Amino acid sequence: MNSKIQNKIIYRRKNKIIFLFILLTIGIGSFLFSAFKTITNVRKLPSHNNTIQNRSLRGSIISKDNYALVRSAKTYQAIVRGESIDPDKKSLFVKLFSIYSGINTKDILKSFKDKYGKKIKGNIILSTTINKHSAMQLKDLSYKLRKLGVFRPVKNRNGMEYVYGLDIIENQESRHFPLHDILTPLLGYVSKKKEGNYVRPLGEKGLERYYEKYLRSKKDGYIQGKRDVVGTIIHNKNFIDIHRVNGMDLHLNIPLSVQRRVELMLDKMKESIDADEIIAGIMDSKTGKVLSLASSNRYDPAHIRQEDISSMVVKAAEYPYEAGSVIKPLTLSIALEHHRVTPNTLFNTGYHRFQIGKHRFISDDDFFKYQTATDIIIHSSNIGISQISWLLSGKEFREGLIKFGIARPSGIDLSRDLPGSLKPLRLLNNKMHRANSSYGYGMMVTFAQLFKAYSAFNNNGIAVTPRLADYLKDAKGKHYYLDPKVGNLKAISKKTATDIHNILLQVVKHGTGVKAQYPGLEVGGKTGTAHIAKHGHYVKEYHSSFYGFANDDKGDKYTIGVLVIKAKKPYKYFASQSAVPTFRHILDILVDLNYLKPKNGIKIDMQTQEQMIKDSKSNADKTNQIKTKTYKPTHKKIVKKYKPKHKKIGKKYKSPQELFENLY
Repeated sequence: MNSKIQNKIIYRRKNKIIFLFILLTIGIGSFLFSAFKTITNVRKLPSHNNTIQNRSLRGSIISKDNYALVRSAKTYQAIVRGESIDPDKKSLFVKLFSIYSGINTKDILKSFKDKYGKKIKGNIILSTTINKHSAMQLKDLSYKLRKLGVFRPVKNRNGMEYVYGLDIIENQESRHFPLHDILTPLLGYVSKKKEGNYVRPLGEKGLERYYEKYLRSKKDGYIQGKRDVVGTIIHNKNFIDIHRVNGMDLHLNIPLSVQRRVELMLDKMKESIDADEIIAGIMDSKTGKVLSLASSNRYDPAHIRQEDISSMVVKAAEYPYEAGSVIKPLTLSIALEHHRVTPNTLFNTGYHRFQIGKHRFISDDDFFKYQTATDIIIHSSNIGISQISWLLSGKEFREGLIKFGIARPSGIDLSRDLPGSLKPLRLLNNKMHRANSSYGYGMMVTFAQLFKAYSAFNNNGIAVTPRLADYLKDAKGKHYYLDPKVGNLKAISKKTATDIHNILLQVVKHGTGVKAQYPGLEVGGKTGTAHIAKHGHYVKEYHSSFYGFANDDKGDKYTIGVLVIKAKKPYKYFASQSAVPTFRHILDILVDLNYLKPKNGIKIDMQTQEQMIKDSKSNADKTNQIKTKTYKPTHKKIVKKYKPKHKKIGKKYKSPQELFENLY
C-alpha cells in the first residue's frame, strides 16, 4: 500500500517537473525571440553617432571670358509629420514656414490634405524645390519651432514616443542656365536620373551629352562622428570627413561677348528677311577654335516648351542639305590637284542652255562667251564648273570631296555629327551626275562639314576640325585637353589652297560676294543658293549660304560661315541678299571687339560700305559691257573635248530663278 502511494507521489512530482520545464523552455524561447526581433528590427531611437551626406555635383560649363553658362546646385525638400504639429500652434507653423520659404500660406495649407480633403497624419512634403540659402534658413527655423513647442511627441511603430520636427533633406541636383537661351542649342539639355531617393541630371543633347563622362559627378563625400544633444557632430579624434569629388568644369573656346553679339544680330537678320532660321559660325583657321556658333532659333533649357522642340536640334551638325554653288571651289581645287586645269585655263561658256544629260539642261545667270577657271568661280558658272568636273574621273572627284571631309563626320564636339552623303561611284562616273554634284546638288552636307572644308583655303590646305571646348578642369585646377574624334584633314596642297584663296578674294572684289567687302581686311568667300527638294521635287524655297574667311595683317585668320534657311521676303533668298550681308555684320562684330584689325584702323559701317559697293559696281558694269563685246580668248587651245555638239538656242529662255539648277 505504501509503495502505491509513494509511486503516485513520484508520478505527480515528475509531471510537475515536466510542466515546469516546458514553461521554462517556452519562457526562454519567448525571451530569445523577443531579443532577436529587437536586434533585427530598425528602431528610430536617438543615436550617439551621426552621418551627414555631402553629395558631389556635376561640373559647370564656362565661356572663354569666364561666365558660367551652366552650373549645378543642390535642391532640398521640406518634410513634416502632420500629427506631430500641435493643433493649437499649426497657424504659427504655417506662417513662419511661409516667411522663411517664400511659399504662399494657401499652398502650404493645401499640402496638409490629401486629394479627398482629409487631413494627412503621416509625412507631408511641403516643397521639393528649396535652394541652398532657403534650406539653411529653414534648418534654423526647425530648431526654433522645437523651442516654441510647436511639435508634440508621437508614438512610433515600437510604441516609443518620438518628436518629429521639420526635416530639410537633399532630394536632387538641379541644373541651372543663368543666361537662359544664350549659346543654345549648343549647350544641350539634361534629363533626370534617379539614384535611390536622390535625383541627378543626365546630359541628353549638345555639349551636355558629348562631355557627359567628364561633367557628371564622381564621388560623394560625407562627415561622420558623435553628436551633441542638438544633433551637431563633434569634431574630435573620431570625426571622419570624406571629401566629395565633383565633375570637371568644361571651358569653352567661345567668348560670351562674341556669341551674344552674333546671336542678337542673327535675330534681327531673321526678322528682316523673314527666314526660318539663320546659322553662323566663326573659327580660328589655324587652330579650329570656335569663337561663335550661333543660331537664331534658341530656347531656355530650364523651361522647355512644346514649340521649342524643333530648336533643340543643333542644325549646324544635324541638318544635311544640298549646298549649291559653295561646292564649286572644292570641285575646282580637285581639278587643280590633278593638274587638269590651271586658274587661267579657258572654257567655252557661251551657251544660254547647256546640255549635261539626255534630258537635262543647265544655265548661268551671267552670259560670258569664254571664261577662265577663275572667272567660273567669280561669276559662279554652272556651265563652266560642269566642264571642269568632266576633266576628272568619278573616282578622282569623289575621293577629292572626301578629303575635304564631305560624307564623313566633321569631328565637332557635339552629341550628333551627321556625315551627309555623296552619290556612289557608279553614278559619279556618269557625266550628268558628276556635273550635277560639281555645283552642289545630288549630295548632302552639313554646316559643320563646309565650315571645316573652307578652313583649308585659309590654312595652307589643312581642313581643321571645329572645336567648341578648350579644356576640362578638375577641382585641383589641372587642365585636360581632349583630341577630337576626327582630326584635321590634308585636303589639298599648299599651292592649290593659295590658288583657291586668291580666287575667293576675287569673288568678294568682283563677284557675287561684293557686299562682304571690308576695307583694310582680306576677305574671300563663295555664295550658294540652292532649291529645297520636297517629295522628290524642287520647290521655290531656298538654302542660301556664304562660306569664306577674313584676315588682317596682324596674323588673325578666321573662317566664317553663314547658312540661311528659307528666306521668304522677295529676292532675299539670294545669298547675295541674305547670307553675304550677315557675313558682313559678323565682320563688324569682330572688328568692334578687336578680333580683327583693319589695316587703316578705320571702322566702316554697313551703309557707307553699301554705297561704296554701288559705286564700284557701277564702274564694274561699264567695264564688263566693254569686255563682253571685245573679249577674245588669248589661248589657242580651248577645252573642246567636252564641248556640246548641240546648237545654241535663242536668247528667250526661262529665268534661271525658275529652274532648280539656279544656285545663286
